Order: sequence, then structure tokens, then C-alpha cells
Amino acid sequence: MRRAYRYLIFPRPSALRRSRVWTRPLRADVDRLNDAVAPLLGSHDFTSLSKQGADDDDPVCSVSRARWSERTGLTRFDIEADRFLYTMVRKIVSTAIRAAESGGGAREMREVLEARDRRAAAAPAPAHGLYLMRVRYPGLGWLPKERSDVLV
Repeated sequence: MRRAYRYLIFPRPSALRRSRVWTRPLRADVDRLNDAVAPLLGSHDFTSLSKQGADDDDPVCSVSRARWSERTGLTRFDIEADRFLYTMVRKIVSTAIRAAESGGGAREMREVLEARDRRAAAAPAPAHGLYLMRVRYPGLGWLPKERSDVLV
């Protein structure tokens, strides 16, 4: 019924985190990043934020949560939706960063969504920063039942 993903970014190279986060300094604060992802809430055609050749006939997804935060030096992006297209979260992360750093913010993200053109979005963020946090099943609720803040 629903899925929740988290993406992690760390600003400096770290031997211990190298394969678990995207190492990238951010030139935008969390408020500007949150402004950039605000237009994603609700049901939209996410063609622009998916991989070309994806085998999905329906590009409409309903996002109920899209939020950036900082914790222990990490910048986190949490997103929840009824479904996701292939590479959608990774393209949202990189496109939101581009929009926030350029000053385009919400306007730029809306333009990307409305374009329905994959060339409008930034290249996907690296896969090693992406984590599936929870999945909600009919009749079972959210799984796993553990705290979702385990991954810093």
C-alpha cells in the first residue's frame, strides 16, 4: 500500500561511510531543500523523475511525505508514497538539490514535474545512499515494526 525511503548525504569523505552515503557538500540549507520538494506532495505524473525505459505504464504516484532533515552531521531525505517509479527517489534527491542550490526551489521542481520530460531532471543521485525503510501491507500495517530512526 505504501513505501518509505530514506536517502543519506554526508558533506565530507569518510572511510566508514563511503559506501553507505552520498559524499557531497551541500550549498543549500534544509529549509531551501524542503521548499524544493514541497510541490511533490499529492498525486502527480512523475515521468520526469523516472528512468527512461522503465516498464511502468502508469507514471502517477501519490506522495504523502517528502522531508529533509539534519542529524549528526548527515543530511537526510525521507519520502513516503503509494508507489515509486524506477530511480524516482534518486532523481528527486539530485533535482531537489539542484533546485535549492540554484535558487529555483519549488518553482524549478514544479517545472520539472510539469515538463513530463526526463531531460528536465538532474541525473540520479548514487544508489549507495538510498534505503528502503518501511513497507505498509494491507492488514499488516507498517513493516518492519522497529523504529524508523535506526538509520541515522
